[in-house]
Amino acid sequence: MMREITYRDALKEAMAEEMERDPRVFIMGEEVGHYQGAYKVTRGLLDQFGAERVIDTPIAEAGFAGVGVGAAMTGLRPVIEFMTWNFSFVAFDQIVNNAAKMYQMSAGQYPVPIVFRGPNASARQVGAQHSHAVEPFYCNVPGLAVVYPSTPRDAKGLLKTSIRDDNPVVFLEGETLYNVKGDVPDAGEDEIIPLGQARVVREGRHVTVVTWGRPFYTVLEVANRLSGEGIELEVIDPRTLRPLDTDTIVQSVKKTNRCVVVHEHWPYGGPGAEIVDRVTRDAFDYLDAPILRATNLDVPMPYALHLENKVIVGPDRIEKAIRQVLYKD
Repeated sequence: MMREITYRDALKEAMAEEMERDPRVFIMGEEVGHYQGAYKVTRGLLDQFGAERVIDTPIAEAGFAGVGVGAAMTGLRPVIEFMTWNFSFVAFDQIVNNAAKMYQMSAGQYPVPIVFRGPNASARQVGAQHSHAVEPFYCNVPGLAVVYPSTPRDAKGLLKTSIRDDNPVVFLEGETLYNVKGDVPDAGEDEIIPLGQARVVREGRHVTVVTWGRPFYTVLEVANRLSGEGIELEVIDPRTLRPLDTDTIVQSVKKTNRCVVVHEHWPYGGPGAEIVDRVTRDAFDYLDAPILRATNLDVPMPYALHLENKVIVGPDRIEKAIRQVLYKD
């Protein structure tokens, strides 16, 4: 059976169910316990599981990320919450040089089953230092899986899978998605969504649009509007950016012959550029137009709301790219 819950509650359910299933799972981060989480994702877990498994930390990301890596090396399964992924840069050495590389450098002696999770990308008027979409940084690192669910159902199923994975997972949660509601299987129904499996959210025949995070919902709005003009978009949510389900994307492009990639990070490099490269190599002979991207502008995020709205990719920029690949602009 399905019921409608928020993205936030779907994440909390995933952690609670995995903590009940496996006593090795614990949560650690700033304000995850007594304050119930900065975004209330861990609400109620301290009362349910106690302070030994829901651990409040000092403001010391490098420290508690490192403790988590060490715990994972000894057989535990930590879930490390960053209050925001912007703060993960302080722990970059622990994530990139230790978590991602330990299994390979120890010749398989030390797997690192750890999940780093928290809110990603821009919120509203939090300034340049708190508005990063960090997937380009972490997608570049071998040894890390990078997961970015757009819906509550995917958030729950992918987080459960990530906690069970024997390798480090970077789990990105849209900072403005926590209140979004969607259908999720009943609590206790153990739905596991594999990493590296994209979802065709909407079928269409004119343009393939690949998107994730907050722009996912903007793309669906644009798709509904363009449908009134007879333009049918095929919308694909990768769900995991590393590993990336190239086959699903390529098969869609072979059907529509056009592709637009929409994402909230900067245009230079990153998974958006990787998708363009893979589609160009694997479906070049099927393309009837160059692949375009609709992205945030290539500038630090302004604080002023009217300027922030110009920087963040929105419906007008998305629609323009779609019309361009259809030669309608």
